[in-house]
Amino acid sequence: MTQPVKSSAKPPDTNALSSNDERARIEGPLTTRDGKITVAQGVVQKIAGMACREISGVHAMGGGATRAFGAIRERIPGSSGPNVAQGVGVEVGETQAAIDLDIVVEYGVSIADLGQSIQRNVKQAVERMTALEVVEVNISVADVHLPTDEADSSGQESRVS
Repeated sequence: MTQPVKSSAKPPDTNALSSNDERARIEGPLTTRDGKITVAQGVVQKIAGMACREISGVHAMGGGATRAFGAIRERIPGSSGPNVAQGVGVEVGETQAAIDLDIVVEYGVSIADLGQSIQRNVKQAVERMTALEVVEVNISVADVHLPTDEADSSGQESRVS
């Protein structure tokens, strides 16, 4: 007959494990034992707008009506100048952000390459500055800026009559 063997080892302290696991789960770049850091939607919009405009090939941001309204707003004395968040939509959660961009591209630029460069730059800038995980950067090309758009508005004569 065999008798059950009694273990002299103590069972693990489940309270110690759960509190360490819970502390690791709760603490993160934006939540620490000292408090919680929240990032406003407008902050993420501005960072994404600036990061998008840094990429060569982006002429402007926003749809036609948005750009027209922005141009009027900029001409009003005492206005704060250009709106860097124009053309940027964001959803911000506690640890993640999703970004939507409306852009106008320069004629001749590869839209696919430009889009990938924008996505990479915006994601890096937002994640570096806010510690939020950027889950997606969606880009909508609203228009293509043609070189003739500036020539026609600058008063140059047309070559054809």
